Amino acid sequence: MEFRPLEIKILSAKDLKSVNHFTKMDVYVVGSISGDRRTAQRTNVDKDGGTSPKWNYPMKFTLDESLLQQNRLTLDLQLRSDRTLGDKEIGSVHVAIKELLDNAAGNKSDRSVTYKVVKPSGKPKGTLDFSYKFGEPFAAPAMKTGEPVTAYPAGVGSSSAYPPPGAYYAPPPHGPYPPNGYPPQPAGYGYPPPPPQGYGYPQAAGYGYQQPPRRNNNKLGLGLGAGLLGGLLVGDMISDAGAYDAGYDNGFDDAGGFDGGFDF
Repeated sequence: MEFRPLEIKILSAKDLKSVNHFTKMDVYVVGSISGDRRTAQRTNVDKDGGTSPKWNYPMKFTLDESLLQQNRLTLDLQLRSDRTLGDKEIGSVHVAIKELLDNAAGNKSDRSVTYKVVKPSGKPKGTLDFSYKFGEPFAAPAMKTGEPVTAYPAGVGSSSAYPPPGAYYAPPPHGPYPPNGYPPQPAGYGYPPPPPQGYGYPQAAGYGYQQPPRRNNNKLGLGLGAGLLGGLLVGDMISDAGAYDAGYDNGFDDAGGFDGGFDF
C-alpha cells in the first residue's frame, strides 16, 4: 500500500460574510480530509482581520495513494468565527484533491490557488487563498505474516498516529446496587463499622420526646407496711411485759413476800 504526503498553507481570506452583529469577527480555519475528524487541524485565530483575516498556517496530511487516484478524497476547509457563547460557521471550501494533483503536474514547488467560500445557505461569499505541495509516494512498511501488531501506522489523511480501537475504556453505566449488597470487607479495611446502639455521645436534651420518670409509689406502700408491722411488734412486746409482771407479782404474793418466807 502506498501513501503520499500533502502539505498546504492557509494564507488568507477576503470579503467574508460577517456573522457577528455588533463586534468584529475573530476567524480561524479547520482543515480535514473528506470531513474525517481524525485528520482535522486548526489554524490560529486572527483577531484583527475581521472579514479579511490572514494566517499563513501550515498543515500536513498523509493520503492513501489508491483513494487519491480514484478521486475519492477531498480537502475540506471550514471557516469559523470564534465567539464566547459558541463559535459560528462562516462558510467552507471543498476541493477534490485529485484536481490539485493534476494541476500541479509534477511541480514540486508550492502552488497558490484561490477558491470561493460557500456560506451554509449555499451562496458564495468571499474567497480563500492557500498554497499546496505534494510529496513523492512511499510504500508503507510491510508486516511479517503471523507477527503480532505492536503499533499502528498513521491514519490515512492524518499527520499523526491514533490508538487502536478499544484503547479507551468507558466507565460502567450507572445502575442499581446489587440485590445482596457489597461483600463483607476484611477487618481494618475502609471505614470502621458504626458503633453499637447506646455507644458514643448521649442524646442531646430536648431532642425528640422523652418520657418523664415514673414516681415509685411502692416506697410509700413499703413505708406504711413497715410502720404497721412495727406497731404490732411493739404492742406484742408490751403485752408480753405486762403478763410477765403480773405473773411475777402473783408468784411473789403466793410465797408470802419477804415477811412470810424468811426469818431474820
